[in-house]
Amino acid sequence: MPMNSEQQQQFFDALAERKTWMLDYLGQDRRKALFVPEDIHDAVYSYVMAGGKVLRPCVLYFACGAVGGDERLATPAAVAVELFHTWTLVHDDIMDRDPLRRGQPTVHEEFRRRALERPGYNESEAQHYGMSIGMMTGEVQHGWAVSLLSDLYDRSSDNAEVVLWLIQYLETEVLLALVGGQTLDIQYTKASIDTMSEEVVFDMLWRKTGALYQFAGMAGAMIGLNIANPKHPKVKAIADFTGGCGTAFQLQDDILGLIGDEATLGKPVGSDIREGKRTVILCHAFQMATCVEKQLMLEVVGNPEASDDKVQRVKQLMISLGGVEYARVLAEQRIATVMDNLDVLPVSPYKQYLINWAKYLIGRSF
Repeated sequence: MPMNSEQQQQFFDALAERKTWMLDYLGQDRRKALFVPEDIHDAVYSYVMAGGKVLRPCVLYFACGAVGGDERLATPAAVAVELFHTWTLVHDDIMDRDPLRRGQPTVHEEFRRRALERPGYNESEAQHYGMSIGMMTGEVQHGWAVSLLSDLYDRSSDNAEVVLWLIQYLETEVLLALVGGQTLDIQYTKASIDTMSEEVVFDMLWRKTGALYQFAGMAGAMIGLNIANPKHPKVKAIADFTGGCGTAFQLQDDILGLIGDEATLGKPVGSDIREGKRTVILCHAFQMATCVEKQLMLEVVGNPEASDDKVQRVKQLMISLGGVEYARVLAEQRIATVMDNLDVLPVSPYKQYLINWAKYLIGRSF
């Protein structure tokens, strides 16, 4: 059941309030003075200040509150999760060759443009400079995220074990899941579509998106309970819930990447087709296609030189052959499957926020 208008407004208000907490914390952070020269400073803050939805840190806040913790104390971890997510976006944009993110130039594109306005740069050198700034920006954001997690330590609450556990888990299991998922994503663009199974695509989606959402829920619960035990019933329940929802989030992302509004999304619609992204939508449509339709897909998907007309034809095939509807149903099923995990939590506004977050993931338009 989707959110009603009152629930939706309360949910968006909750996101906005917590985003303010995060931005205030970032603005007061002593480390910002270290971001020099100006290009690094501007690049590090660009995506953070560009109007992201801050869903991952808010999940961490909600999980903390849902187990009875003081969510404001979790702010360093919430900001850390957002920065960790942000550095992956900066690097993903380089790998995907995307020129836009949230309606603005991607980091590597912005600094390519800046370089061209300076003496001594031709197009090739400007491209290299832009990618170099993007790589270094991600490195700074990654390190900043880990440093922020260390700020969670509070001698009076004796939470050192929780802090160390979260840092170690983020920098091993989560990092390797994300890198592995992105590597598979790149490799799969060259794999024949007819060899791709739904199972391997879902594994990639979980690694790319579900792992960090799982961590956000897990971290919030651990901070709220002050316990470094991933098998604690409430910690495990929330982690399983947020990780499962994360996969549904990616399914909706793939749907929007095909049929969303480009102005709303802030990135080119249909770019996944030219990039050759192996999505559940594509795999299902390919299975349902005729031989002629399959041949067209094989010719266009993953071909950066494909004409706009052929890209549009493949897009319409993916819709008419049921790929979008199939992915939508799968996303709804994923949410329904993991919703029971929240039964271990007492009734509270935070539990309702988590429920509404899950509903939002598969109902959003951007």
